[in-house]
Amino acid sequence: MKKIVIFGGGTGLSQLLKGLKLFPIDITAVVSVADNGKSTGRLREELNIPAVGDISKVLLAMSDTDEDIQNLMNYRFVKSKSLGNHSVKNLLFTALLDLKGNFESSIEVLSKIMDVKGTVLPFSDSSINLVGVTKDGKEIVGQVQVSQRASEIVQLKYDKDYAVNPKIFKAIDEADLIIFAAGSLLTSILPHLIDEKLANYIYKARAKKLYICNLFTQPGETDNYKVSDHIKILNKYLGEKGIDIVIANSVHKNSELIDKYKALEQKDQVKLDPKEIKNLGVELIHDDLAIVEGGYYRHDSLKTAYLIFSYLMDGKK
Repeated sequence: MKKIVIFGGGTGLSQLLKGLKLFPIDITAVVSVADNGKSTGRLREELNIPAVGDISKVLLAMSDTDEDIQNLMNYRFVKSKSLGNHSVKNLLFTALLDLKGNFESSIEVLSKIMDVKGTVLPFSDSSINLVGVTKDGKEIVGQVQVSQRASEIVQLKYDKDYAVNPKIFKAIDEADLIIFAAGSLLTSILPHLIDEKLANYIYKARAKKLYICNLFTQPGETDNYKVSDHIKILNKYLGEKGIDIVIANSVHKNSELIDKYKALEQKDQVKLDPKEIKNLGVELIHDDLAIVEGGYYRHDSLKTAYLIFSYLMDGKK
């Protein structure tokens, strides 16, 4: 069975995994641990624990449970002030951290409960915060805060010493393909690559590196970016010609939701520029990948996963 390692954050990674788990692939998902938003942020502040939200979301995306269990895990206590709108899966994860004392053991138990197909590895066991340094040297602490000041950020780092999960390096060694999921470059993908040791290890790995490009630009972060611009940012951290393959959306949509994205959120569809991608030495795989789920545009998880599986099987689309 082919093995893949996929790096990402919350929503973009989870969306892809919903499709990938349906194929005969050995999946290792590496999840960033700097999330400090909403439920996760409150739990971190109150209990001084690492971020649980993105990991619990990824675990659920990789689970093979029925709809009732999925709904239970996603349930939020919206009517309770004391439970603070936390989700069941976040509270379970937090309880396991208290019982087991570490991420690894807690994830193992939660994986059993959710019947997870594959392996989920946190980037680090440490409770760390993402820090963005602005042009004038000011430090912005917290993933949410960095995202809100994206246009001003010139450097990323963490707020304290940490150790990268050693199992990630073993997974990279064994991988047939290394994937960077869609998601915020600044707060979902680059938090893995600002660790120079890990970035260099990925760069030198025998496996090809594949990037799933975002469907839309992100205000203040990737305004006016084409597909090739996303690749250039990743190569800046990975090394020259770090990305070998890109999967990108090739069909632009016209809809009221597109108009809403543009008018209210200043988000534009990412333009595909095949010539520049070719000039970067990157193989292009493209298709109509955008679908609407829950009132938002998402990657078609099944179609995207099929393109990845097809590449794994024969090295091309």
